[in-house]
Amino acid sequence: MHDIPEVVTPRLRLRGFEPRDVDAYATMMAEPEVTRYLGDGKPLTRVDAWRQLAMFLGHWSLRGFGIWAVELRATGELAGRIGLYEPEGWPAFEVGYTLGRQFWGHGYAREGARAALDYARETLGQTEIVSLIRPGNAGSISVAESLGATLSGEIEFFGGPTLIYRYPPTHEQRL
Repeated sequence: MHDIPEVVTPRLRLRGFEPRDVDAYATMMAEPEVTRYLGDGKPLTRVDAWRQLAMFLGHWSLRGFGIWAVELRATGELAGRIGLYEPEGWPAFEVGYTLGRQFWGHGYAREGARAALDYARETLGQTEIVSLIRPGNAGSISVAESLGATLSGEIEFFGGPTLIYRYPPTHEQRL
């Protein structure tokens, strides 16, 4: 088993998922507005949400990095998931972010994704990092662009067009 590191930002705690997160995560992933641009675009059943959490935890064991639970430091609420992702067959090393609808518009995705990018670069030494985003997902595109990512291509993924937003390496990584 791989220990999942905790990353703390001014407002967020990125930590491993725990059994206490299942209810809130299943509720979030059952929302059509939240899942609209994820995978096949369909909400998840509670069983599928549980399986996804198990897969996220397994990703940490198999890859040494993965998706964190996003907890609001002020309240302890589960706000969503943010992290680093490259399961078997994935097109690239990805930073991804998904928050519950009630947490949109507060800058949490940007704050957490910035922390995940820093972790990928500084701890894992990653220089090639992308976000895979559906064309209509203006919120995710805005977060990626605010963190310096630029559109670098489009692929067919999970049955639909998917934009590849590529993050530039840091100055130190380019040297």
